[in-house]
Amino acid sequence: MKIFHRCCAALTLLANALPALSLPGANSLTIRKDSNKYVTAHFMVGIVENYTVDDWKHDMELAKETGIDAFALNCASIDSYTDKQLAYAYEAAEEVDFKVFISFDFAYWSNGDTARITSIMQTYADHPGQFQYNGAALVSTFVGDSFDWGPVKRAVDHPIFAVPNLQDPNWAGHATTSIDGAFSWYAWPTDGGNSIIKGPMTTIWDDRFRNNLKDKVYMAPVSPWFSTHFNTKNWVFICEDLPHLRWQQMLEMQPELIEIISWNDYGESHYIGPYSEAHSDDGSAQWTKDFPHDAWRIIAKPYIAAYKAGEREPTVESDQLVYWYRPTPKAVTCSKDPLGPPNGINLLEDSVFVTTLLTEPATLTVGSGSLEFSVDVDAGIVTNSFPMGVGSQAFSVTRDGEEILGGDGGLDVQDRCDYYNFNVYVGSFSA
Repeated sequence: MKIFHRCCAALTLLANALPALSLPGANSLTIRKDSNKYVTAHFMVGIVENYTVDDWKHDMELAKETGIDAFALNCASIDSYTDKQLAYAYEAAEEVDFKVFISFDFAYWSNGDTARITSIMQTYADHPGQFQYNGAALVSTFVGDSFDWGPVKRAVDHPIFAVPNLQDPNWAGHATTSIDGAFSWYAWPTDGGNSIIKGPMTTIWDDRFRNNLKDKVYMAPVSPWFSTHFNTKNWVFICEDLPHLRWQQMLEMQPELIEIISWNDYGESHYIGPYSEAHSDDGSAQWTKDFPHDAWRIIAKPYIAAYKAGEREPTVESDQLVYWYRPTPKAVTCSKDPLGPPNGINLLEDSVFVTTLLTEPATLTVGSGSLEFSVDVDAGIVTNSFPMGVGSQAFSVTRDGEEILGGDGGLDVQDRCDYYNFNVYVGSFSA
């Protein structure tokens, strides 16, 4: 397995960089809030060296169908193909009436890159494919707390709206780096070992950002999962109910912006887009190939619509079911894996998760190996979990004594493995 990999969510980096910052810089030049709500999705440009414009268009059409407004183009300074792929992305966005904005990954960019960042923003700030927030070109980052956006704003002809990823919510209240808002990366809880967020998942960190930002914009993170198995980072977070829970929190909180983490970060298992053979594999194919996550977009879609409408509950228009589960129980020893099991597996349950999207109440029946369970489920979006059994998985929803949807799961749970995989198989059924 390669040591070098392109995954930006190193929460250890965030956790270790939280001391208060004190930096010079210009005051924020523009502070505005758009009356509309927008949902974006984090897109890893660093793994799509071989993407064509058509590849970009395919992903954008799927995102649009879900209600996503834009891709946040996470890009690195070190990749020779960054400029080419940014150009492809903006071209594709214009062609399919989608939007994109740049998220400079400051694991690679630095405060000395102001001239190049300015040049890129000058090129794309008024591009038809650029996501505009209240008339200004949105730009974000991964970390990069200390970067001063003042010189960039003054040098670019088109207005710039800077919403960088900040690691310390207290910094949001007194930053002197010309920011117009902040983006949080704290989307997953744990036991505090790999992240500063202790479970269960609440909005406590969102609230800290919003309180410190005051009249500036907050871009909240939403993510369905986190599992990674590299030799440089080998851990899982508490994430089993996030595909439903985190969206419900968004409806209650109603932030100005949402960024889904992620569309295609396979290395950390939180992708909601299709697995692309066109991406450059950093070793993560070991736990992501043949593990689709597309069905999580079924859950996201009604929540996104409700969020944009300012509603507190999503509207279900047709009967559907989404399920997810890991390929093995957590106590299974994988015989060929030199890394050992991920840190944090004690935080997870051996469970099968099922979200029902129902227009009327019904009965859900789940068969997991030799186990079988039946529960009555209300209308709306409801998530249940059931003990995992080794063997085939089956799902059925009945109403008035007749099955309205169901079938076998796409993956059998096994009690043996070569390599640890704490990613999940996600599938769905529709009436």
